[in-house]
Amino acid sequence: MPSARNKKKEKAKAAAGPVKAAPQQQPKAEAVEDELQDGTENVGEEGDLSSEFRTLKVNHRTVAGKLTSRFSSRDVKIAQVTLTFHGKELLSDASLEVNFGRRYGLIGPNGSGKSTLLECIAARELPFPDHIDIFLLNQESPPSESTALDFVTADVAKELKRLEALEERLLVEEGPESEMLQDVYERLDMLDSATVKSRAAEVLCGLGFSTERMNKPTKDLSGGWRMRVALAKALFIRPTLLLLDEPTNHLDLGACVWLEEYLKNYDRTLIIISHSQDFLNNVCTNTIHWKKSKLVYYGGNYDTFMKTKEELEVNQMKAYYRQQEEIAHIKKFIASCGTYANLVRQGKSKQKIIDKMEAAGLVEKVEEDVKFNFAFPACCPLSRPILHFQEVAFSYSGLKKDELYSNLDLCVDLDSRIALVGPNGAGKSTLLKLIVGDREPTMGHIVRNSHLKIGRYHQHSADALDLTLTPIEFLKKTFPQIQQDDEEWRRALGRYGVRGKSQVEPIGHMSDGMKSRLVFCLIALQNPHLLLLDEPTNHLDMECIDALARAINEFPGGLILVSHDFRLISQVAKEIWVCENKTIKPWKGDIASYKAKLRVDMHLG
Repeated sequence: MPSARNKKKEKAKAAAGPVKAAPQQQPKAEAVEDELQDGTENVGEEGDLSSEFRTLKVNHRTVAGKLTSRFSSRDVKIAQVTLTFHGKELLSDASLEVNFGRRYGLIGPNGSGKSTLLECIAARELPFPDHIDIFLLNQESPPSESTALDFVTADVAKELKRLEALEERLLVEEGPESEMLQDVYERLDMLDSATVKSRAAEVLCGLGFSTERMNKPTKDLSGGWRMRVALAKALFIRPTLLLLDEPTNHLDLGACVWLEEYLKNYDRTLIIISHSQDFLNNVCTNTIHWKKSKLVYYGGNYDTFMKTKEELEVNQMKAYYRQQEEIAHIKKFIASCGTYANLVRQGKSKQKIIDKMEAAGLVEKVEEDVKFNFAFPACCPLSRPILHFQEVAFSYSGLKKDELYSNLDLCVDLDSRIALVGPNGAGKSTLLKLIVGDREPTMGHIVRNSHLKIGRYHQHSADALDLTLTPIEFLKKTFPQIQQDDEEWRRALGRYGVRGKSQVEPIGHMSDGMKSRLVFCLIALQNPHLLLLDEPTNHLDMECIDALARAINEFPGGLILVSHDFRLISQVAKEIWVCENKTIKPWKGDIASYKAKLRVDMHLG
């Protein structure tokens, strides 16, 4: 331990009188942010509506719980947790337990309330002890004149002040041998002014920032890059409790690999919401399953959770059938007793057995998980190729020196299953814009079949939804040429998991995952020949991703996929195209070998 620490310990021991602990400064709740815009903040009518629905989201939730662990402990247990949103009970008499040093994956269906729970924790609406600092990542950094590097280190002085106040309190209340005190000293060392900038730059570099980009004002960065800035700040601060809501969104595959490696060595408490099974497997030590208004805890990563859950459900069903057979046998005996006095007494005795079983609680039948039937309708055949790039070059400025691509010669057909990979900024999304005609090449030609219909999903597709309309109303407005009754519209929405009340409530009340499902319903109704999917798994749960993979594999048309989800790529892609160095080249291997190559490039072993 450095001498400064020893001096402070000895000073505390020699102190004649008690020292009053400085008041804890509680972290502010992170604002709820549902939409990411490219380059600037939300503006105009659409932005006002989004803000209005975000405010409603906070005002229409209630949460309560009782702290049952020791106040000074870094292991937290909160009992009797209830959470309601718009009158719907999301959690009822649940138990929230997080132990220091564990990394939890929080999983559950879209709309169950996972993001809302993290927001409640960050806002300290649940009774977490004051000494546990909390950081929630669920929104991008605001656009400002501050550089990315300055934004990451902006709160160092405030964090130092908080840690010094906590140090004084621990010295008084628990003495210099406190376990938490050692952790405080380590964190103070990490915030040493001589190393702060280099540590922050190292984190930004891992997330894909060049020296030039990390010194740009955040107002000049897109929404995706500002989200990385916010993520870098969360990792740099290293709070006692770090809450990450879909941290891999807006990251390329290389940054995902780096983040995965960083988080699997995170030695504090971490709760992650993620749709990436591969990511959860490599990061998490524990799994929290949100099921039927309860939180169920499992040791191990996602694969271990699935295996344990399956085994428990098999045993539960065996116990259920065994108990039901026993009850049926007893009831049959009671029915056969008739009116004979001795048999009636036996019948009553048997009935008491059933009554005791019911009072103790009968074994419940396992409810199957909700199944989704995503489907893209069959398209009519088209002559080959349906899309052809002929010596295409492109730059946003129109200047050759700024070209993202040069001399591209590519063909896409109805049987194409292409995953487009490469670092952010290499031009993956730009290529999709060129395909749909949002951008025109600066040189060369793009030849499209005259009958080609394209279904496109991108990261801001949900922004086009009218938040004031219900899903049924929005479909009718978008497809006036389709004349069918409400029941048919309901069936179309139901295939994508938009069911029940969600069909008749404003879209603004829906979770991000539910909005994504609605977008896929819109794409299917367009009856496309070619799917262009840019990060389609953002906000989808595991079941939806599997349903999407099945729908893609059954779709007779073509696919170009941009995704950071290694598992989805492995499920649907037949070709890997690498986008870098102003060109696109096929990768000779599968996505697993490409991931291994990224690890080698980053010296991760």
